[in-house]
Amino acid sequence: MGTSSAIVAQRLLPRRGDYGFDAPYVPAIFIGIGVVLLVIGLLVLLLWQVPVWGVICLLYCVYMLLSAASYIYTTRRGKFQVWSELLRELKLKGDEEILDLGCGRGAVLLMAAKFLHEGKGHGVDIWRTVDQSGNASSTTQKNAELEGVAERVTLHTADMRQLPFADNSFDLIVSSVAIHNIPSRDGRDQALSEAVRVLKPGGRLLIVDIRETRHYAQHLTSLGMDVANPRMLDWRFCYGAPWVAGTLVQATKPSAV
Repeated sequence: MGTSSAIVAQRLLPRRGDYGFDAPYVPAIFIGIGVVLLVIGLLVLLLWQVPVWGVICLLYCVYMLLSAASYIYTTRRGKFQVWSELLRELKLKGDEEILDLGCGRGAVLLMAAKFLHEGKGHGVDIWRTVDQSGNASSTTQKNAELEGVAERVTLHTADMRQLPFADNSFDLIVSSVAIHNIPSRDGRDQALSEAVRVLKPGGRLLIVDIRETRHYAQHLTSLGMDVANPRMLDWRFCYGAPWVAGTLVQATKPSAV
């Protein structure tokens, strides 16, 4: 019998590990632009006395600083809250084999592993620090130990476009804001095709990303997957502006595929 999801939910948050920042240069750019606009706005108002342009600069300053605050909230707290809800909705039994594509420092992988008692969580990444600060397999392994799931997690250094797993290996595949880092559409399609290949018939796929999600849904449909309409997530998964909010793509592999 699987672990009670109510008991697991109590263990999901707060997190014990350190999960860094997604694309850490982005909030730094927001803050830098905000500070520059603040200085320019004050100079325009106080020295050059051009109220309209001064107010415009200050308004854009506020916008950039609020965007930075939203980004930092999402990467440090909001995405964990949303993913904990998504994982609870799956009603996992605890014996699943789970794969996280682009696991990074383990934000989703280690949360999913807390639902397991007989299954295993597998994380795949190429460990680029431009995608996540301090990204390294050793960091993720340490987080797994801090979260108490190290024995239920295996990490793999591999490209999601060439997964080192046999066909029909996993009951659940997840990916959080990772597939868009592949630079070409063909490469992203290849990663999706690989996900379908290693997913068991009847298995489920959950992708959250900030762009290309409608194309993900179209490509998965072309591969024979049963795909739900992409769903935009709420403000907790917003990286600074509504047009970079996370969108969920959810699909199931039919038994006939």
